[in-house]
Amino acid sequence: MQITASAISLNVDDVTASATFVKQHFGFNEDMSADGFVSLSRQDAGFNLIFLQTGLETFKPTHMRGHRADGLLIAFVVDNIDREYTRLQAEGVTITTAIETEPWGERFFQVTDPNGVVIQLVQWMTEPGT
Repeated sequence: MQITASAISLNVDDVTASATFVKQHFGFNEDMSADGFVSLSRQDAGFNLIFLQTGLETFKPTHMRGHRADGLLIAFVVDNIDREYTRLQAEGVTITTAIETEPWGERFFQVTDPNGVVIQLVQWMTEPGT
C-alpha cells in the first residue's frame, strides 16, 4: 500500500467558524468548499483538515452522522512553542490549557476553536524516548 495523501474530517455545528479559526490563527488555506463542507490545508501540515456540518445527509457511516468532534485533539508540532503562545495570546485567542512542560520533554499548550475542537501545539524539548 502507498498512501498518497491524508486528511482528518471533523463533524462540527458551524463549519465556517472552525474554518475561519484555523485559517486566521494557523495559516490554513481553503482548498474547496460546498454547503456544509470545507477542506483546508497548509503545505507543511502533511494532511488536509476537513470540517463537515453535523448531520449531513451524505455522511457515511450513517450511524455516525449526528456525532460531533469530541474527545479528540489536533496536535501541531512547532519549532518555537513560546513564540506561538505569545502570538496566539496577542491575537486574542483564549488559551484553554496554559503552557507547560511534561517530565518527558513535551512542552505544549492548547486552544479551542468555536466548535470545541481542541488544538494542541507541541515542541519537544528533548527527543521523544530519551
